[in-house]
Amino acid sequence: MKLGMVGLGRMGANMTRRLMRGGHELVVTDLSADNVKRIAEEGAIASSSLDDFVNKLGKPRVAWLMVPAGAPTEQTVQTLSQRMQPGDILIDGGNSYFKDDIRRSRQLRDKVIHYVDVGTSGGVWGLERGYCMMIGGPKEAVQQLDPIFKTLAPGRGDIPRTPGREKMPGTSEDGYIHCGPSGAGHFVKMVHNGIEYGLMQAYAEGFDIFRNANSKELPEEQRYDLALADIAEVWRRGSVVSSWLLDLTAMALAENPTLSEYSGFVQDSGEGRWTFCENGAQRHRVRPHAGVCRGLRHLQERDQQGTARGPTLRFELAGYR
Repeated sequence: MKLGMVGLGRMGANMTRRLMRGGHELVVTDLSADNVKRIAEEGAIASSSLDDFVNKLGKPRVAWLMVPAGAPTEQTVQTLSQRMQPGDILIDGGNSYFKDDIRRSRQLRDKVIHYVDVGTSGGVWGLERGYCMMIGGPKEAVQQLDPIFKTLAPGRGDIPRTPGREKMPGTSEDGYIHCGPSGAGHFVKMVHNGIEYGLMQAYAEGFDIFRNANSKELPEEQRYDLALADIAEVWRRGSVVSSWLLDLTAMALAENPTLSEYSGFVQDSGEGRWTFCENGAQRHRVRPHAGVCRGLRHLQERDQQGTARGPTLRFELAGYR
């Protein structure tokens, strides 16, 4: 299948590579000419502008956006929609706010352009592991894009089937799901990220307690000089708190037990705030633990001397230091 990729950052470039490995034809564009040249040398079709990009796509055109949420996505959607025709499909694979998806899909519906929102999880590991995708948009457009989703997704692999799913239809076991109409994909991904931040904060706070377990402020008999890397490793094996995030923690601690190369700063990308501060309250679902985690993250933004474990996990997961 022929499609275009707008944005060749960490995830956009690797998604392009995975799609090409799966036999798809990719037209690419990016603000960085070097990024375009690099991926073109691997087999993609380079384009020099959005006009050139649209002209090189087949009909109906399919354009996947992997650009930062907010103004960059908004500008790109509006610019591309002016160049696309009825029946074309625009996919936002970033972390846009689901209410923006609803508005954009309504605007594009008048032009008979399909808008599909895809919450994409997998970070820098997705090239080899595949990407978990939460999809929103019109059913007919999502079905048309199924070959793309199937290639990007991890597939069933060797994960044991959940008991009781044998007779249940759908693609969730393959790693992607059509969640519902416009905005549903990013709504599910928003909550996914809110949970992710809560888990990271919990690991971060726990290991920070370990780090300070030999403090001189404690009674001598209560001081422990703990091997954090070994604790993370043993928890990976049989513990109920094992997870991929813990795997990443163990990797980071094995490489640098003090995590000295990381600050205590984590940039607010919005999803945690949207999930718990706005939608949790709006839907009359107050979540104290997640709210506390969000508050701690805000404090870390103000005080970069906070624990470095949260930023460590963000780097291991998505490549952001």
